[in-house]
Amino acid sequence: MLPFLLNRLWQSLILLIIVSIIGFTILNLIPGGPLSQYALDPGMTAADLERLKEQMGLNRPLPIQYLDWAWRMLHGDWGTSYRDGAPVTEVIGRHIFATFILMGSSMAISIAIGTWIGIRGATHRYSLFDYTATVGAMVALSIPTFWFGLVSIYIFSLKLGWFPAGNMYTIGDETVLGYLHHLILPSLVLSLVHVAVWSRYMRTATLDVIHQDFVKTARAKGVREKRVLMKHVVGNALLPMITLAGMQLPQLLSGALVTETVFTWPGMGRLFLDSLSYSDYPVVMGLLMLSAILTLLGNLIADIVVSMVDPRIRLA
Repeated sequence: MLPFLLNRLWQSLILLIIVSIIGFTILNLIPGGPLSQYALDPGMTAADLERLKEQMGLNRPLPIQYLDWAWRMLHGDWGTSYRDGAPVTEVIGRHIFATFILMGSSMAISIAIGTWIGIRGATHRYSLFDYTATVGAMVALSIPTFWFGLVSIYIFSLKLGWFPAGNMYTIGDETVLGYLHHLILPSLVLSLVHVAVWSRYMRTATLDVIHQDFVKTARAKGVREKRVLMKHVVGNALLPMITLAGMQLPQLLSGALVTETVFTWPGMGRLFLDSLSYSDYPVVMGLLMLSAILTLLGNLIADIVVSMVDPRIRLA
């Protein structure tokens, strides 16, 4: 188990370094560079820009800038925001909780509903429910998240008035119920695609397990069908779903970016777009690295859980 963990940690570290090099290089090669917002100031002269470059260390070779940034990041200094002068960690910290709430609720919804649809579709194969779930999954995968979000706001907020059109809470109503009321619509929109993916994978995994010999043996022994399904089928079918949960984390992060923008949700996705528009590259790099760390950590945890649950992987 320990060699497996060390190997995965080593691979994750290499991937993290590659992501940081690519992200840092692309951001600094964008036309205008980190000082593009300063250049828009009518009173900013070429001499002023050169002085700013020297103060920020932007006149040094790009590899030196990267090594300096990476060294400071390893020591907890993620840089300072160009926009408001606050530390990057502080800026991200003000938005990370909102994103975690949105992602956590969406993940819970997609796993619960997707698992149920997948199991029922497999146990009622070629039924009306199975065909409806298949068509619904294809439609959900074909609809862009932003379009579904806008339609949801138009129907459920503007026309029916059931849910708020945006933001995380209403000023003056900062209660738990108020937060939940604002959370329902964006979490449902974000979980739509993931419900479709989860249900399809769960259906396939369940069908694969149903035809295994140990399931046939359990039925031949007279074990009740419900017990066979819950103990033998679902338990084994969920093993690949644990890995899928880790793989869906990057999709949740990218989907949260669109969903937070549509619903003006004050999370990391909206912060990322705002930082890009203001050329606030320290915040952008901080968000990029945090997303990469969360993605690699999610996949690592999923692999650990699978190896703990399935002794075949652990022994291998």
